[in-house]
Amino acid sequence: MFGKFKFYTSLILARAAYIGIKLFSKSGGTSFAGMVVLKYYPKFLSHCGDYVKEKIITVTGTNGKTTTSGVISHILETAHQKVIHNLKGANMLTGVANMFALGIVPFRKFDYAVIESDEAYLTKLYDYIKADYLVVTNLFRDQLDRYGELATTAGFIKNAIAKNPDLKLVLNADDPLVAGMGEKNSSIYYGFEDVQYDCNYKQTSNAPSEAFNCVCGEHLEYSKQFFAQQGHYFCKNCGFKRPECNYSATAVVFNDKSELKVKHNEIEYEFRINLVGLYNAYNALAAIALGFELGLNQAEIQKALDSYKSIFGRTEVRKINGHSALIQLIKNPTGASEVLKTVDLESNILIAINDNYADGRDISWLWDSDFEQLKGARKLVVTSGTRAEDMALRLKYAGVPQDKIVIEKSIEKAIALVSGSENSDEKITILPSYTALLKINKMKLKK
Repeated sequence: MFGKFKFYTSLILARAAYIGIKLFSKSGGTSFAGMVVLKYYPKFLSHCGDYVKEKIITVTGTNGKTTTSGVISHILETAHQKVIHNLKGANMLTGVANMFALGIVPFRKFDYAVIESDEAYLTKLYDYIKADYLVVTNLFRDQLDRYGELATTAGFIKNAIAKNPDLKLVLNADDPLVAGMGEKNSSIYYGFEDVQYDCNYKQTSNAPSEAFNCVCGEHLEYSKQFFAQQGHYFCKNCGFKRPECNYSATAVVFNDKSELKVKHNEIEYEFRINLVGLYNAYNALAAIALGFELGLNQAEIQKALDSYKSIFGRTEVRKINGHSALIQLIKNPTGASEVLKTVDLESNILIAINDNYADGRDISWLWDSDFEQLKGARKLVVTSGTRAEDMALRLKYAGVPQDKIVIEKSIEKAIALVSGSENSDEKITILPSYTALLKINKMKLKK
């Protein structure tokens, strides 16, 4: 009873904290209320599952968490389900607590919770919340100063899975590190059988590929490799290979969309996805697989895909000073290299790189990312943020003409530079690191 009293008191404190931060700060308030309630009542999250009637869905992985969880949430909402979701990507414990503390109303329940979780915090989240599903997107090298190498990140997720033997997994079969997590739990696999391109950007990358060994120690080989370690892999020594997919797909990738044919139980379904790049096709396929698992049909899922709008810098399109601007977060070598393939070289380009804690202090990933894709840039390439000079140096070595590179550490002034043309047909591409993206989202930019 005392715990319930503290829980309800936490809800009041959360709302007071949120009002206070909105009145006196420019913060988006995605974690502050959660920090307050966890400080007051550390077991706050243990009560939150009581407010979800159907299923609790968790999503983790290095890239694509925010988009995948966003699409899943939108599919459910379009099907008239009441969903609570950490929409803005605050995915540590404070962000999840923030979501529940500001969303819960006593004596009313949600149908579903869709929770994006940081890989390192997933095991802590499962100390308090019993999830029904875990979707794992991929595992790439990311923020080595926080996570260490990939085996460490995989270990975080495996430890979380071990806490919940009833957890149903939705796994990317094309990623050997992810597919290997499905040994003990009930698992659903999704992946691509083939990928074709009908677009004007490059399908190949100059970024170094990860070299993976099988658990037996032998080097994994590939019959098809789509990007990074994603593909059809096998081990000649012990027979480990990509598992058969419950949801197998083919994709045709266009400049601004993808068309998927998804096969499940010998039936083929066609989907259109209005998102850029193969990496987003993977995100959508994960959401489609889960949608079917939750009992939704093709028409319901496609209706949601048609109306889904990208958020918070994940292939987000907005108007800035009369110009169409595409904003895509970059934060690690594989993710950045895939985004760089899609950059419109006729646009003015802004790359804003910070090295704050949330970005990762180690910026060596810039040198493993395929910025060579920008050497054909026709217009301005402005570097900004705390590491503007480092980014400019990387572009110089990538072969971007030096007369096109401009260093402007102030992100506000950098945006003014790339949006200064009177020709409204000129497009803008903005590639920010995480805290640079946060800063851009707080700015009052003229449309």
